[in-house]
Amino acid sequence: MAEDLDNHIAELELVKTTDPDNEKPVYRRQGFDGISTFDELDNKLGEQLRHCRQEKGLSRADMATLVGLSEQVYGRYERNSSKMTVSRLIHLSEVLGVSPLAMLYPTAPQLWGKTEIEAEARIRIMGLLENLPSDTMESVVKLLETVHVLQEKNANS
Repeated sequence: MAEDLDNHIAELELVKTTDPDNEKPVYRRQGFDGISTFDELDNKLGEQLRHCRQEKGLSRADMATLVGLSEQVYGRYERNSSKMTVSRLIHLSEVLGVSPLAMLYPTAPQLWGKTEIEAEARIRIMGLLENLPSDTMESVVKLLETVHVLQEKNANS
């Protein structure tokens, strides 16, 4: 392996494991409960889709109508009988009126922090930002940029 690749793997704390679909080695980031298989991730994503749909008070038939699928085909996404593409996730987020983070964070929270506490804090911040009025956003951006500059100065001193 190239030194740059080794550095990348070490920097991201990736772990070598095996993809059960093709028995080839892959590198993954460990979750808070170990490394989830791709099938486990797909199952969690389907569960989150169902949860978001139910929170909105929509039936499977309602969702099928909104996304132009039969109820049976839509149900495959919730049951993980069909793999969800990124474009389908975006479409489902649009019709549910939720951020894709609402489904992705519970599926793989380790993507938002090295610890559960850090990940929970980041997702809370993102949720707060998503709900801020647009006229407040510029002030928040300036505040965060100032904090970032101060951290950079402290790191370099």
